[in-house]
Amino acid sequence: MPILNGIDLGLLPTMGVGSYASPSWLLAARRVVRAGDAGPADMEEAIQDAIKIAVWDQEEAGLDILTDGEIRRQRFLWNVVEKLSGLKLIPAQRKLGVASYDSAPRFETVERVAAPTGFGLVEEYTYVRTLTDKPLKICCPGPLTIALPITPKGGYANGDYLPMLYDLAELVNRELRQLVAAGATFIQVDEPSAAGRTPVLPVTETVKLFNKTVEGVQAKIALHICFGNNQGRPAMKRTYKPLFPGILDVKADQFALEFANREMAELELWRQYGGDRELAAGVIDVKSMYLETPEDVAERIRAVRNYVSPEKLYLTCDCGFSASSRYLARAKLHALVAGAKIARRG
Repeated sequence: MPILNGIDLGLLPTMGVGSYASPSWLLAARRVVRAGDAGPADMEEAIQDAIKIAVWDQEEAGLDILTDGEIRRQRFLWNVVEKLSGLKLIPAQRKLGVASYDSAPRFETVERVAAPTGFGLVEEYTYVRTLTDKPLKICCPGPLTIALPITPKGGYANGDYLPMLYDLAELVNRELRQLVAAGATFIQVDEPSAAGRTPVLPVTETVKLFNKTVEGVQAKIALHICFGNNQGRPAMKRTYKPLFPGILDVKADQFALEFANREMAELELWRQYGGDRELAAGVIDVKSMYLETPEDVAERIRAVRNYVSPEKLYLTCDCGFSASSRYLARAKLHALVAGAKIARRG
């Protein structure tokens, strides 16, 4: 049976991937602060209230493992990038039309990257720990994903990505060690960029980079790889085949992978290569407005069980809910838990 922090989670434990949908009023509060009509204390109060709602929604749905919803961050990544020094903002080159990956801001390095005050994950963990006694998972973007909007220039010869990536790996590693010191026992490194965003690395180099990132981190480690989610749009070709079997050399206890949005494709890779690793299978499609019924979810779970031992199977969503409305995210979490209950019966 899956066990975390000495708690028997039972078969088919449920959890979100990481981010949760922010209440609409939090988005409005951010605009008010940017306009100068509210201060940082007002924003902090609003954020803490929104985290309480994220935890409450997960508990009400009946999830076995919770997150803080990454409410302090914007789209799971940007607040982490903003804590880096050594960057120069490059304004987006496309600002009209539908917002997408190519309309996001970018950065260039002016010196080697650093994070003088850390990424703020310890503060995230210590606050959410006061809100619930349930097992927690803390998520952090990995170096490949943090590097996504950054072009190495100053501080890095010839625009070489690798030295910058390993600088970022050291920064993330320091943050993860501090999380463990603060009491975190389950940490997920989010690397959607490992599936094919620039910079594209050989799988062997991706493995080496990940292992450097988690070196010496004494916690249960998960690796989340998806295909991106910007308003429901992926960022790359949606296949894991180029990563297998080499990606299994990463020092991770669990893989959190996207299946529901791809009609449960490539499950056979896990039968062929998965071995004794845990799989957190995405059985909720966060990129679709369609609200799965519990039986829809149970059918997906049964499909996964054809390839994965039940003792090694966790149930989650394809990706985070940061691009979703709260009402839909909440309903999908309820469907996840209800579907798991049906699947446990057979």
